[in-house]
Amino acid sequence: MPNAILIGAPIDSGQRNPGGLMGPAAYRVAGIAAVIRDRGYRVEDWGDLFLSALPSATCPNLSVHSLPETVGWTMALAEKVDQALSENGLPVVMGGDHSLALGSVAGVAAYAKRIGRPLFLLWLDAHSDFHTPLSTTSGNLHGTPVAYIAGRDGFEAFPPFPQPVPPQNICLYGIRSVDAAEHAALLTHDFAIHDMRVLDERGIVATLREFLERVRDACGMLHVSLDVDFLDPSIAPAVGTIVPGGMTFREAHLIMELLHESGLVTSLDLVELNPFLDERGRTARLMVDLVASLMGRKVFDRPTRSHM
Repeated sequence: MPNAILIGAPIDSGQRNPGGLMGPAAYRVAGIAAVIRDRGYRVEDWGDLFLSALPSATCPNLSVHSLPETVGWTMALAEKVDQALSENGLPVVMGGDHSLALGSVAGVAAYAKRIGRPLFLLWLDAHSDFHTPLSTTSGNLHGTPVAYIAGRDGFEAFPPFPQPVPPQNICLYGIRSVDAAEHAALLTHDFAIHDMRVLDERGIVATLREFLERVRDACGMLHVSLDVDFLDPSIAPAVGTIVPGGMTFREAHLIMELLHESGLVTSLDLVELNPFLDERGRTARLMVDLVASLMGRKVFDRPTRSHM
């Protein structure tokens, strides 16, 4: 029986909208453990991580804020995710803002390097998150994980990334908000970029299956990082970075079902859920429903809900 390991990452230091630290609790209240267990998994909940002491960290870019906290979370998450994989688990990291991927993907990369398998990253997000601590003008480090993962310069305050992921192993899927500096930097890297224009023209199934075939052909590990703002705000309002034109309910579930059918996913992030901005828990419940689809629930298995 496969083993899913829940890891709470109550992080909101990567951006300026308080409330992300409540995300792990919201996922638990929405029944994430039960829906995973119903799909035939054993579930271990390792609780929420915490920071006991802050490392010393500085950055010449004075707009960057909460750097010691973000570096501390990165180190703690990398260790915990590596441990979960080493114990033959599928880590599900419940956030928390997207800066948590600095640590979660570092942990996966360390494990992948140790066992000699290539790592692939599926970034389900409205944003490319390709800034560095030196290039960001907002100072929000939740906009930097893909740059760290891909080995860009500017992360001297952070632990060296275990083994940078080649750009061709990174798929930015569903992006629709990229600023000029990120756009220019992306053009110098060979990412698989499927923005909403590409998905509208070519479709969800063909583009995703192309990437998944590359993962399969390489016998790769696949880390999926799912941001709430990947979804359209009309169905998922509980996020501080609202961008119109995101995935619909049906499209999002189709993506999760395709990922399940591939059998390739080895780790998962759930990020940017801010329960303070939610409407009676609807976003948390939708994210948990998507996890259920990723774990194997089919469209005809989905229960009917009564909203009282």
